[in-house]
Amino acid sequence: MSIHITVRQLRVFLALAEHESVSAAARACHVTQPTVSMQLREITAAVGVPLYEIIGKRLHLTSAGQELARSARAMLDEWEAFSQRIEHAKGLTAGRLRIAAVSTAKYFAPRLLADFCRQHPAIDVTLEVLNRDGVVQRLRDNRDDFYIMSMPPRDLDIVAEAFMGNPLVVIAPRKHQLASARKITLKQLIDEPFILREKGSGTRLASDAHFKKYRFRPRIRLELGSNEAIKQCVIGGMGLAVLSQHALGEKSDARELAVLPVENFPVHANWFVVYPGGRRLSPVAAAFLDTLQTQKPKRRARTG
Repeated sequence: MSIHITVRQLRVFLALAEHESVSAAARACHVTQPTVSMQLREITAAVGVPLYEIIGKRLHLTSAGQELARSARAMLDEWEAFSQRIEHAKGLTAGRLRIAAVSTAKYFAPRLLADFCRQHPAIDVTLEVLNRDGVVQRLRDNRDDFYIMSMPPRDLDIVAEAFMGNPLVVIAPRKHQLASARKITLKQLIDEPFILREKGSGTRLASDAHFKKYRFRPRIRLELGSNEAIKQCVIGGMGLAVLSQHALGEKSDARELAVLPVENFPVHANWFVVYPGGRRLSPVAAAFLDTLQTQKPKRRARTG
């Protein structure tokens, strides 16, 4: 059986798979909604089986649609890599870099990308900021060039390169009774309420492992999926928190929050740039890794 689908149609279908909406796919492809609908009808006719369905006003890919999305992504990625290799021979004058990062990375990732963009102004860069589960899912689907996170998954075949420290600290309101202490034991915090990141986040995984190591069970008052929300709760006196020091960069935070000198803190973790094992990096992706090499510490590991 021969299936005839154009590259343009593959891009339209990938936009549909990404946004789960015909209108959103049209906006992403900069075409009209009727154009996308026509392209989707032609793609479905070419494949010969339904590729998506509408259930409860939501669009879902069928199993055939999911297979087509995976194949389309692999084909277009290979074509993009070929195009970049040709451009690289001309001096890296064009190309695209796609990065997905966990939410805490938003405090520093834009600066890293700014450095890269200054060096390579002709490269188009996209940055998706999601929770860890969202980033790991994009990694499983091979949607991006790189994934920035603090706790790479252990069940996937990946390369994870540490490029920057990610110290986790205990914070309290500036007026907290322990804010002026010189040294605090974990035992002193046994009755303090804690506001922690949601389960599954990199910060939560690291802090849970650290507390377990020292046999400390925090009294959890709230679990939140936002660093900013946690900081505001701490400022409001609702409890202590464990956050990445990168999340405490603003001067207003320094005036209202205190980093407590708790024993065995900060937790020494790292930020990793991650990509699938065995993947051949495009010239643009390789150039981005070169930019990260100015960061310390640096360690590359293969897992899975």
